[in-house]
Amino acid sequence: MGETRYHLICLVCRLTGTVEKPPRKRKSRTEFALKEIMSSGGAEDDIPQGERKTVTDFCYLLDKSKQLFNGLRDLPQYGQKQWQSYFGRTFDVYTKLWKFQQQHRQVLDNRYGLKRWQIGEIASKIGQLYYHYYLRTSETSYLNEAFSFYSAIRQRSYYSQVNKEDRPELVVKKLRYYARFIVVCLLLNKMDVVKDLVKELSDEIEDYTHRFNTEDQVEWNLVLQEVAAFIEADPVMVLNDDNTIVITSNRLAETGAPLLEQGMIVGQLSLADALIIGNCNNQVKFSELTVDMFRMLQALEREPMNLASQMNKPGMQESADKPTRRENPHKYLLYKPTFSQLYTFLAASFKELPANSVLLIYLSATGVFPTGRSDSEGPYDFGGVLTNSNRDIINGDAIHKRNQSHKEMHCLHPGDLYPFTRKPLFIIVDSSNSVAYKNFTNLFGQPLVCLLSPTAYPKALQDQSQRGSLFTLFLNNPLMAFLFVSGLSSMRRGLWEKCQEYLRKINRDIAQLLTHSRSIDQAFLQFFGDEFLRLLLTRFIFCSATMRMHKIFRETRNYPESYPQLPRDETVENPHLQKHILELASILDVRNVFLENTIDDY
Repeated sequence: MGETRYHLICLVCRLTGTVEKPPRKRKSRTEFALKEIMSSGGAEDDIPQGERKTVTDFCYLLDKSKQLFNGLRDLPQYGQKQWQSYFGRTFDVYTKLWKFQQQHRQVLDNRYGLKRWQIGEIASKIGQLYYHYYLRTSETSYLNEAFSFYSAIRQRSYYSQVNKEDRPELVVKKLRYYARFIVVCLLLNKMDVVKDLVKELSDEIEDYTHRFNTEDQVEWNLVLQEVAAFIEADPVMVLNDDNTIVITSNRLAETGAPLLEQGMIVGQLSLADALIIGNCNNQVKFSELTVDMFRMLQALEREPMNLASQMNKPGMQESADKPTRRENPHKYLLYKPTFSQLYTFLAASFKELPANSVLLIYLSATGVFPTGRSDSEGPYDFGGVLTNSNRDIINGDAIHKRNQSHKEMHCLHPGDLYPFTRKPLFIIVDSSNSVAYKNFTNLFGQPLVCLLSPTAYPKALQDQSQRGSLFTLFLNNPLMAFLFVSGLSSMRRGLWEKCQEYLRKINRDIAQLLTHSRSIDQAFLQFFGDEFLRLLLTRFIFCSATMRMHKIFRETRNYPESYPQLPRDETVENPHLQKHILELASILDVRNVFLENTIDDY
């Protein structure tokens, strides 16, 4: 890991590096380069030896970089160790290539005919490397580095001349660059940049389809529609005094999770791995990332730091490799996986889970319900959530198996997770059949908690399912979810910040309720030592208490549940917490949507 980090920081700081000497056998690239030289006006014998070697070395580095980059797709998608040395070699070659073309730009322009779009391609590949390194490590700092390279391409107009060439494949490279840049900006919450990029991409697509009679016009227009819907997914806008939209971040800040009281006895487990699975029909998505997946991955990350600020100083390589704070949990993002794909990634995470660590499974998926009556009530008798069957799926939220004598094959049943309860397991299920996972049995005595969404929402509540689940929104941005159920669609920044501060007080009090409870299951406390899990648990209780107090949430299926069950009178129905929720409602002038005497109503 230290060697790979060194390569990354070299790239950020543009450190010099020696260029590998090309093997003598590699003649094809050299011959091609010399033909380029001769076509520029001089015979091969007239070319100075130094310039000829410069072109030869550049061709070798370019060829080597493409070879290594294309090899990335052959690396296993799961497992955290096999890929690191390969990524290190790839970064090393791209470091040398980028520095080399900077140092020898004039020779390459004159002798090789280096075009600006080719420089843009190199920078784009480096941006992609950083983005994929983020996906592999979950370290948000690398998103900033991807953003830096993508921004440089735009600011220096590397792709500006592409439209003048009669080559549609080059224009597609430019369009793909825009799509990748948009994904990185979304993950960094740079929504102003996203909006500018979407407008530019729209113009580029219009020009592309006008100039070339292509078959992919519909697909590119779909990309525009998806990102536009993704941007508008949040149900509430926070506004500055000049009515510009405030961009809020929902990653874990230093003051985000409630601090543990001195002497508070909680477990020492830490969240190490997470599977984030999205398989909801008709939910807004972009680049195989649904709104629910996007919100949950941000709930499991810290605010990004600038990688350059962590660069190694002379003689300080050893200490620089040691993080100054806990790393983010490693994540796998699985969009509509098949059962076998899901199980493969789950097994890989389980296998590599370190000691005293937790595996989190987040399921945002369509519910699969059992049909008919079963003589038993086992872990395969309550249905579960849908996995991808690689065939057409029936529209709607509930998928019923056709043959009543068999269980649904394309379903993740609670029993399918039993083998993985041999290690600490934290499960979040957001589905119309989440309650299937209430029927768990802890076979191995390891810490096990399931947080389960409501299975239905009141009809009086505006349907937002396409723009993401309300339950997941509470876990990601509880204040925005509270505003939505209160009927608010916008708010001034000053009031937002006041409510956020009050919500932090509520979270601190919820943490005390949990740790002071005499009847709570110890599994909750064993997970409470981890900042991410502690924040998810306090937000879950806030969500449940809010829904139980809300006037239109009156059916049992409207409320979240958990396994093991929480002691209601000490947590979700605690009078002290209810008082806090009413006070928050008063600050927002929406107290009328909540019940005043909730205790008497049960």
